[in-house]
Amino acid sequence: MSFDPDGGHARRASLEVLRAEANDELGTVVLERLHAGEDPWAFMEEIPSVDELVVWTLRAEMIRADGGRVPTADRDYRILRQIALAYPGLTTTVWSLIGRLEARRDA
Repeated sequence: MSFDPDGGHARRASLEVLRAEANDELGTVVLERLHAGEDPWAFMEEIPSVDELVVWTLRAEMIRADGGRVPTADRDYRILRQIALAYPGLTTTVWSLIGRLEARRDA
């Protein structure tokens, strides 16, 4: 996916395709950890949901498109909002992640 760092966005794939890719990636992570002998009860809460992984992946692509600069809190908020606008099915997840990021900053 390529995003315009000034606020525009171009869709790489449908949300269904992005979710399928994220689901495959998460399955690989779980299998690797199981093969390493880890207890799934100990690590499953650390694993993001499929939609969370999609949002983080899209966010990383937008940051990379912006020259890899670490975004300010305001820019990060705008990035996440752009994702929600581009993929309305991720809106609930985006707002949940925004809330968590703000809580972490306030702590």
